[in-house]
Amino acid sequence: MIRTIEAIIGEINKVKNIIVVGHIMPDGDDISSVLSLTMGLEKFGKNVRAVIDDKIPGYLEEFPFVKEKIKSYDCISKFPAELIISVDASSPDRIGRVYDHFKYARSVVIDHHATNTYFGNVNWVDRFGATAQMVLRLNRMLEIEYDSDLATANLLGIATDTGFFRYSNTDATVFEDVAWLVSKGGKIGLISNMILENKPLEHLKLYKDFLDEMKLENNNSIAYSHITLDMLKKYNILPKDSPSFVGELRAIKGVEVAITFSEAEPNVYHVSMRSKDWFDVSKVAVHFGGGGHPRAAGFSKETDNLEKLEKDVVRTIMSLMESYK
Repeated sequence: MIRTIEAIIGEINKVKNIIVVGHIMPDGDDISSVLSLTMGLEKFGKNVRAVIDDKIPGYLEEFPFVKEKIKSYDCISKFPAELIISVDASSPDRIGRVYDHFKYARSVVIDHHATNTYFGNVNWVDRFGATAQMVLRLNRMLEIEYDSDLATANLLGIATDTGFFRYSNTDATVFEDVAWLVSKGGKIGLISNMILENKPLEHLKLYKDFLDEMKLENNNSIAYSHITLDMLKKYNILPKDSPSFVGELRAIKGVEVAITFSEAEPNVYHVSMRSKDWFDVSKVAVHFGGGGHPRAAGFSKETDNLEKLEKDVVRTIMSLMESYK
């Protein structure tokens, strides 16, 4: 790990202009990793453009410095990038159009997904609870001075990707990193309030309709439901702000695998999967062209037959469950 970080630092030291890119459908770890690496590199004296080629959900867009630091794809059209650093993305398609710029600059990939395809010139892929932990290590090796703003930005990804320290990826290093960031002024209370205590009323209304569409299969070990554009329109919710509710499905007693099918644009569905204890949902995601972790994974699919897609995914999960026996 140290040797790889040193290689990344070598790439950083050679250049002035750097793009930091996150993945499409950004989550808390992605936003945190992009934001805290950008802030760290700026403190290191680099000219940095942070970009995500997708819309940022409202609850994350409200987080301090996100609107100020993270821009849309157009911000790099004339930027003379010498190095592109991708964070929290497992494959080129996950960073959208920014991947087109890889042919013109050196590239670094920093990610914690086991399904990573190693698409950079330098690749640091490791099984941390969050990519934000990897950014923390890189920033510290660069001897970046942490203040409360940077510590809070970095803490966001660790808190969210571990489910606020409830998931199985919460190991000793997570608590060590959190303790260090809190000692530097990281505001875990601010993060928990913005993420956990900030749900729009419209989302609760949508949740009722979501539960009405829920189905259980395989002796109630698989729970799934969907959110369509019509359901979102009913409550004036933008697709980028669509909640997943997959965690709520997983929380049902007896459920091992939960799936949410969310329509992002007409006939295009983002499929989020979570497992509770033993099933590896990343195998299902890879089968359908996606990726992720054993307990959290997903993919996108274009189809005009949602019912068939649901049945195909459930059938694949049931078949894999049989192989565990």
